[in-house]
Amino acid sequence: MTRASLPSLAAAFGFGLASLAVAETYQPADMLDWERRDFAGQTDYSLVERDGQAWLQADCVDGATALYLQQPVDLTETPILQWQWAIKGVFTDIDERRKAGDDYPVRLYVVKDGGLLRWRTRAVNYVWSSAQPASSSWPNAFARQAQMLALQSGGSGDWQVSREERNVREDFQALHGEEVKQIDGLAIMTDCDNSGQPIQGWYGPIRWLPTTSSSTPR
Repeated sequence: MTRASLPSLAAAFGFGLASLAVAETYQPADMLDWERRDFAGQTDYSLVERDGQAWLQADCVDGATALYLQQPVDLTETPILQWQWAIKGVFTDIDERRKAGDDYPVRLYVVKDGGLLRWRTRAVNYVWSSAQPASSSWPNAFARQAQMLALQSGGSGDWQVSREERNVREDFQALHGEEVKQIDGLAIMTDCDNSGQPIQGWYGPIRWLPTTSSSTPR
């Protein structure tokens, strides 16, 4: 992204909604209806079918558009986030730790809103990295309140699908050193405005679960 986006998204994540404390699944069609935020140009999102299931396809050409859901989630009840995502190639010759390389074919992030104290807003960005090793983490180049965590790294140029599962409460503790009992928003974004390299990404179902469950998103 070409600007510090975390405070802007946090401003959209408000309070006052009942906190989600039960398992819930968001299908690609649901995500298509989430709020849009264009940071630079536009990423086009559309529903497609691949491998016998629905996907939200992201087509990016010099764009950076997030789709976000304002919804408090009780991490003491449902801390597990499961999802599917896919890529077909990654960016070349970029350093994602710098502003000029802050692009990702797929990313999913959760935000803890700082309210009026914007500098207290925190986020964990789960990303499919082009260059950083899987399991590595680093501060976002534009907004250091956001910590990036690479779950996958690199690509072969073929259609690649990965199924992920993270304990969001544990990740906030590990990456921010904070005990977080509730997050306030969830977002996805495929962006390519800094590298100038067109890219595609795909998002499957996303699901919040209690720690006792290990089912695959469907």
